[in-house]
Amino acid sequence: MVLAAGRGERLRPLTDDTPKPLLAVRGKPLIVWHLEALARAGVRDAVINVSWRGAQLRRALGDGGQFGLRIHYSDESALALEVGGGIFNALPLLGAGPFLVVNGDTFTDIDFARLRIGADALAHLVLVPNPDHHPQGDFALRDGAVAATGEPRLTYAGIGVFRPELFANCTPGRFPLLPLLQAAIAQRRLSGERHDGAWTDVGTAARLAALNALPHDGG
Repeated sequence: MVLAAGRGERLRPLTDDTPKPLLAVRGKPLIVWHLEALARAGVRDAVINVSWRGAQLRRALGDGGQFGLRIHYSDESALALEVGGGIFNALPLLGAGPFLVVNGDTFTDIDFARLRIGADALAHLVLVPNPDHHPQGDFALRDGAVAATGEPRLTYAGIGVFRPELFANCTPGRFPLLPLLQAAIAQRRLSGERHDGAWTDVGTAARLAALNALPHDGG
């Protein structure tokens, strides 16, 4: 699942007429980098949640055939459901087994094919070194388990593998993901790994410009 429903307030005015996942990064829409990487990893079905400028995303991406994927769209209201609510709303499209989720406003070189979730884990998160704009981080990592406290602090990359059971007690509507992750930590059922490769939260115009200014190989 690629999360693509957000309004992109911090990227305005760029996102007034263009949904954030369609902003160009190194010559192609940000979300296309994810879709191509998912296809390379062997994914064949992708779910994209849509809200702000959802019709524009549908027109640009179509049924996914151009990427070697089958794209299914999870429609939300005019007011996006936040990450937790958005995933919960899409569960009927995601199936009964574990599924990968990636934020549509991140840019990364992570190999999605190597991500795994243990039999006892409700979710497995990718954590990255704290960026300058988020120095306090989100979690700690201890022997493959995500912890709420401890050092060093790391930042949730917006990439993870989830089981539907994580959302077992949820009800439809807007809600964040964090309380569910905190509950999984309390049950010792949240695993994680550290990624030290390329990763950017493309949350502001300045970060987008900086990303586009970096040298790259055109891949």
